[in-house]
Amino acid sequence: MSFFQGISEPELGLFVDLYELTMAQAYHAQGLEQPAVFTLHFRTMPPGRNFVVACGQHHAARLASQLRFPRQQLQRLAELGHFEGAFLDWLAGFRFTGEIRVLPEGTPVFPHEPLLEVEAPVVQAQLLETLLMNYISTETVLATKAVRTVLAAAGRPVVDFGMRRMHGFDAALRGVRSYRTAGLTATSNVLGSLQYGLPATGTMAHSFIQVHSDEMEAFRAFARLYPGTTLLVDTYDTLAGVDKVIALVRDEGLQVGAIRIDSGDLAQLARAARKRLDQAGYREIRIIVSSGLDEWSVRDLIAAGAPIDGFGVGTRLGVSEDAPSLDFAYKLTAYDGEPRLKSSPGKKVLPGRKQVWRCYDQAGCMVEDIIGCHREQHTGEPLLITAVSQGQPVSPAPDPEQSRQRLQLSLERMPKPLLALELADQPYTVRISDALEALYRQTLQAVTGGGATVAPDDLETGTGHLK
Repeated sequence: MSFFQGISEPELGLFVDLYELTMAQAYHAQGLEQPAVFTLHFRTMPPGRNFVVACGQHHAARLASQLRFPRQQLQRLAELGHFEGAFLDWLAGFRFTGEIRVLPEGTPVFPHEPLLEVEAPVVQAQLLETLLMNYISTETVLATKAVRTVLAAAGRPVVDFGMRRMHGFDAALRGVRSYRTAGLTATSNVLGSLQYGLPATGTMAHSFIQVHSDEMEAFRAFARLYPGTTLLVDTYDTLAGVDKVIALVRDEGLQVGAIRIDSGDLAQLARAARKRLDQAGYREIRIIVSSGLDEWSVRDLIAAGAPIDGFGVGTRLGVSEDAPSLDFAYKLTAYDGEPRLKSSPGKKVLPGRKQVWRCYDQAGCMVEDIIGCHREQHTGEPLLITAVSQGQPVSPAPDPEQSRQRLQLSLERMPKPLLALELADQPYTVRISDALEALYRQTLQAVTGGGATVAPDDLETGTGHLK
């Protein structure tokens, strides 16, 4: 018996909220099988964010196309006592037959813009809700936090040290793909490195130093085994540790690529360490720092002029401490060829099948996005692409390096104030097309029997700049 408590592929169909299955059974019992459109988007920008990095949606779409309900899992499902034999038999033959359109991985995205749209028989589309939301939310939150840290580091390497305190092995593993998209340099996560191609790196724990009776002996043993390694110098006395590294290199010819400081006043210690290394003639030995870092502390260290060559960022990145969630919604926007919406206060939904166009000025800088009906034509770049058609993937799984390059190009074309850690004075403009706004008003009137009015803030995102 395996003690690994992950989700096996045969169990994937059971990774649902109960109401998705109970509604599916009700749809099936009533013969409601007409095509539906569901849109996955978020309503408001997370705290302190100027943009979000869409990540995981292409992979999630491919995963949805593989969804099955094997007999063994249906037997388990029957134990709940909610489901009739005819419905369980239908699930046994379940195959997704619809279409899924997605933003390319690594695309900056803003409130109300679809990251993904599903068009399929309503019972099929409904069963995908939790799987898609959970998968995309995890990677998008982590990629967004990571890219802020990369921007704060201003070209210096950022390494993922966070897996030990992340919320489960699934987040820690798939986080590595998000980090590669966001531009991190390396990860300590061995499985993540091997699976997603982000270089593996690491040094040692303080316990390695403590096991040895002498710190110099520990440094010597490690450097002999791993020439060019990074040595952790702050177990006892940071600057004394730096002096021991210098002595090893000078007197014994050992190769040391960097030192790491993991406690104390990082800026002050980095300056003192850099001075000692330089005076000894070892300007090539780099200084890496860690210890509770995030984008703000990274920025402050750089602003203080600390001579730091790279950053190991852990817990605050791995749990996206200041903004750990997105208010994702997966909402019905069309059924049987007719637009649908939800008009609850603060939870407005744009009806119908949609497209997003990204518009640029003559210099190639992003100036606005337009959310419109999918058959409209605009001069911008259409962002949503088809990932699954007739139930089958029709585009290759995104290459992580291509996703990283896409995001990097987008950052170069983004208005500079949006790249700051602080909220921009002028948020990025997302405009609802005239045709989609008219469809929204018409649909609202239709579903409320003509008694509803459209308030001025009906389509607000929380940024104050949706037009």
